[in-house]
Amino acid sequence: MIRNSDFKPAWGIINAHAQTVYSALVRPEKAAIENYERLELPDGDFIDLAWSTNGLDKNTPLVILLHGLGGSVDSVYVSGLLRSFNQMGYRGVLMLFRGAGREPNRLPRAYHSGETGDLSYLLEFLHQREPNTRKAVVGVSLGGNVLLKWLGEMGAQSFIEAAVAVSVPFKLDSVAERINQGFSRIYQSHLLSRLQSLFLEKLEIVNTQLPLSKQELFSLKTFRDFDDRITAPLHGFKNAESYYQQSSSRQYLCGIATPTLIIHAIDDPFMIPEVIPGRRELSENITLELSERGGHVGFITGTYPMNHSRWLEKRIPKYLKNYLK
Repeated sequence: MIRNSDFKPAWGIINAHAQTVYSALVRPEKAAIENYERLELPDGDFIDLAWSTNGLDKNTPLVILLHGLGGSVDSVYVSGLLRSFNQMGYRGVLMLFRGAGREPNRLPRAYHSGETGDLSYLLEFLHQREPNTRKAVVGVSLGGNVLLKWLGEMGAQSFIEAAVAVSVPFKLDSVAERINQGFSRIYQSHLLSRLQSLFLEKLEIVNTQLPLSKQELFSLKTFRDFDDRITAPLHGFKNAESYYQQSSSRQYLCGIATPTLIIHAIDDPFMIPEVIPGRRELSENITLELSERGGHVGFITGTYPMNHSRWLEKRIPKYLKNYLK
């Protein structure tokens, strides 16, 4: 089902870039992370989990949050969403993808838009540890692509009750092309610098599998170049096109059997409107809410100057409430 969102952009923050930049730069309070937990993975690597429980009992519902490219506990949307989950009486945990934690991961590989194995392992782990706890997953941007792909691969599953995906790059090839145009190149440059810093920290480890110099790493100026030279060979893809084709979530939507809300702005500056799936591509369990405005993970609302709020922090918990009672 596709329906119009009730989101209204804030007074004075209507433009897609204004929504995107405001959301990323104007910081709420930091997320209240009570503790970190390291989850060892079958291949000898690890991921870190950042828990925000606000003193809630272990029997209360749990929301797993998946961050976007370059995301961390310091990302603005992470702080706001974890706080909103706590306010609804839910515990929150941020899954930090490989290499996105407080120290480099052990293997040459890192994370990418189509890596669903680590999410699957985490959910199996949580299911075994808390078999009776109601759970949901929220994925933002790259994390949303990972989530939708996992849901489509799994079909019927018993690990979570519901899912929400925000500002998803449904077709990675189109996103790589769009973000290399106009003002959007600013976002590309920022995100690439985060990726380059990640791999610089573990360059010696990377070189055990993929010869790569610091000079070559920082010579890569587009996502397509980076994915062709680093992402694809490190993660078993022939080239960037193969990576984009296999990892894009749009082709998996018809197989989703879990109640899922997708929130997307048509003016998202990371992609063109044509990447948005049509009705026939959506399973009956998906609700796609489209708004004309909102930017990329923006959705800043408010009727008066300096009285702005983050609409996602209200909309997502409201949806999850139907499944986490």
